[in-house]
Amino acid sequence: MKEIKFKISDKLAGENQPIFVIAEAGVNHNGRLDLALKLIDAAADAGADAVKFQTFRAEQVVTFSGKMADYQKKNIGKTESQLAMLKKLELKEKYYPALIRRAKERGIIFLSAPHGGFGSVDFLQKLKIPAFKFGSGDLTNLPLLEYAAKFKKPMIISTGMATTKEIKLAVKIIKDAGNDKIIVLHCTTNYPTPFGEVNLLAMKTMEKEFDLPVGYSDHTEGIKVSVVAAALGAQVIEKHFTLDRALPGPDHRASLEPGELKEMAGQIRIMEKRLMDGENPLDLIKELGVEESLGSGIKKPVSSELRIAKSVRKSIVAKKDIKKDEVFTMKNLDFKRPGTGIPPYKIQMIIGGIAKVDISKDIIIKKEYIKR
Repeated sequence: MKEIKFKISDKLAGENQPIFVIAEAGVNHNGRLDLALKLIDAAADAGADAVKFQTFRAEQVVTFSGKMADYQKKNIGKTESQLAMLKKLELKEKYYPALIRRAKERGIIFLSAPHGGFGSVDFLQKLKIPAFKFGSGDLTNLPLLEYAAKFKKPMIISTGMATTKEIKLAVKIIKDAGNDKIIVLHCTTNYPTPFGEVNLLAMKTMEKEFDLPVGYSDHTEGIKVSVVAAALGAQVIEKHFTLDRALPGPDHRASLEPGELKEMAGQIRIMEKRLMDGENPLDLIKELGVEESLGSGIKKPVSSELRIAKSVRKSIVAKKDIKKDEVFTMKNLDFKRPGTGIPPYKIQMIIGGIAKVDISKDIIIKKEYIKR
């Protein structure tokens, strides 16, 4: 594989570079500026290269009918709509200048995933965020990936729930838009992920398949699997962290606390040095005692992900009320959870069609609603 590396802010990521460690704050700020600032401090104290949040408004992500994923119900301990849950987890736009300033003061790169779609990409672009990170739920949202790719920034793409074919389509749409600054992260979309569902060797399969830098987005409990990923040659490692696992919210329980995050970053650096000193990666992995996390190496979703995909992937929906006989265009269509309808990558089968019936805003578009 040719050496691929590119800059994310003031750091290089990719082949033959130090592992780029992303401390995933995600929504673990619970909508509070004070917690978000403390998360930045904790990530910087741990020695992470970047701290990452999620940029969205709840109504950009999910329709009124979207239901919580099973892991969200379990981790929160109650059932409500995804819309209600996400509303409490928004990071207000007015907070961003203070957060970016704090990150700069602490010498850590500020990143945020454009979880809310096109509007979030535009917002982060205005803030000059140095890279785009897309979660697994947007892997099949090809119109969004294509749009973001045109800004020519590094794009880090998680691949939970995905088949090799779906990843190929995502990589192609980004490259066709003129952007080859891509890192693909292996991931299992389950919180927490059991060691037996990790299949970390799929990361190496992806490296050979796509000829791109690879990494791992870790949803397991503890730090061992992230360190194994380092031993296997991950160029990026992303891990959720929180100030306190006892806080309310969907992701705290599967996150590291600050001391654990610091230990993980330190163990990754030790692993890098041992590899440079010529130690055998397989011997190092055996030391960690989690060989079951290696898996088969075949990149495909596990059964738990197939259920979760229905909640966290996107479908094509009505962006506003659409009248009978109105033509479908990008102006009246949108992409939101749940993932039970036509996926975004099939948008061209709808564009130019005519609505057979009146369709209310946020309703998932069905094939029987379309006339050609």
